[in-house]
Amino acid sequence: MKAMILAAGRGERMRPLTDTTPKALLMVGGKTLIEHHLQSLVAAGIRDIVINVAWLGGQIMEYLGDGARFGVSIQWSDEGDSALETGGGIARALPLLGSDPFWIVNGDVFARCSFRLPQLAPETLGHLLLVPNPDHNQQGDFALVGSRIENTGATLYTYSGIAYLRPDLFIGHAGGKFPLAPLLRAAARRGQLGGELMQGEWTDVGTPARLQQLTDRLSR
Repeated sequence: MKAMILAAGRGERMRPLTDTTPKALLMVGGKTLIEHHLQSLVAAGIRDIVINVAWLGGQIMEYLGDGARFGVSIQWSDEGDSALETGGGIARALPLLGSDPFWIVNGDVFARCSFRLPQLAPETLGHLLLVPNPDHNQQGDFALVGSRIENTGATLYTYSGIAYLRPDLFIGHAGGKFPLAPLLRAAARRGQLGGELMQGEWTDVGTPARLQQLTDRLSR
């Protein structure tokens, strides 16, 4: 099984920290953000990792290398000077990810995730991990009806940035630069998206203030 860590973003909301350091290499709890993801993936038995890079990507590639010292094997999807957004980045990396379902993890979240393998029905294109809505996203993103994701509902939850996807989700897309969200919403409309509430700690480390709050919490 493979996993992809999305680490190509510029990190505009994290400036000025990300003017010289890519988001993935920001420190929290004595490790870089991306090391926390690698640690969780290894604990789940997932060692074949694809990482996309763009802004200051050379720093990430130099820091992680081939992944051997972290117990993983890393393949790099270098998007050059301009990141392709979440959807475009995954689509470009599909030749590295192969034909089987794979995990994706947003590089700017902190999560203690077990990566428990979901069972996908043949027509299901993905499985999203949702979390209770944080203060900065109180409106939520998706509803959860049993194990099915819907776009609307009485209670909406926040997409964690962690999902298990089939490559078929991207069939028919021309590629280039595009977000993942429209593909997820289209799959949800067709009844082809599953999900669950994630168990464990989760933080969207999207701003310097939230990074500091997480750092303070982990140091207690």
